[in-house]
Amino acid sequence: MSTSADGAPVTLVTGGGSGIGAATTRILLDRGHRVAITGRGEDRLKAFAADAGAGDALLTFPGDASDPEAVGAAVDGTVAAFGRLDHVVANAGFSTHDDLANGDPERWREMLLTNVLGPALLVRAALPALRMAGGRIVLVGSTAGVKNTPGNFYSVTKFAVTALAENVRVLVTGSGVGVTLVSPGRVESPFWDSRQDGVPDGPVMTAENVAESIVWALAQPAGVEVNSVVLRPSGQVH
Repeated sequence: MSTSADGAPVTLVTGGGSGIGAATTRILLDRGHRVAITGRGEDRLKAFAADAGAGDALLTFPGDASDPEAVGAAVDGTVAAFGRLDHVVANAGFSTHDDLANGDPERWREMLLTNVLGPALLVRAALPALRMAGGRIVLVGSTAGVKNTPGNFYSVTKFAVTALAENVRVLVTGSGVGVTLVSPGRVESPFWDSRQDGVPDGPVMTAENVAESIVWALAQPAGVEVNSVVLRPSGQVH
């Protein structure tokens, strides 16, 4: 892999300031990528960038993953700054940690837009540059999108992401663009901060565990794509 200023790969990660997104960004930077990250919190992005110490190799774009203008601006800004875009990682997402019997429909709406519309918007905005680069798309799903969690609307959104990944794969197959769905099980990350009881009891992975799988998918040789990766901490049943 080239690490020159002009030859280093360029990757855009949504939700890149914390959790799995931040861990992925750090690994990519360590392996010579130039990286752009998005997130709703400008202060969080700035703090992460300062801590990463990557200088001009890291760009930050504050914005909502479900806002078409913000997503388009992040893609366009990345291409303008780095000259191209090789990969995107649709990582931004959250859970309301409730169920269909007692949850807040307005929060479900926000979750649906972030978790499902957000990745679709990223694909739409990035596809021209990815086709030019023969790049890769990674969609971060969940084991909740492989096996239903009772009454959990988050599970519904992640099943939609599972479908979206295959939909996108069929759309771009033959164009040189690869598509991978990475579906992690329970991960210790800020994902659980809004849950009253925090991280559930039981085995967990680290954000870095998942990030390694994402970066591995991006690093597959030309002409090869891994379409689906499901990873759980040892001992997680569902």
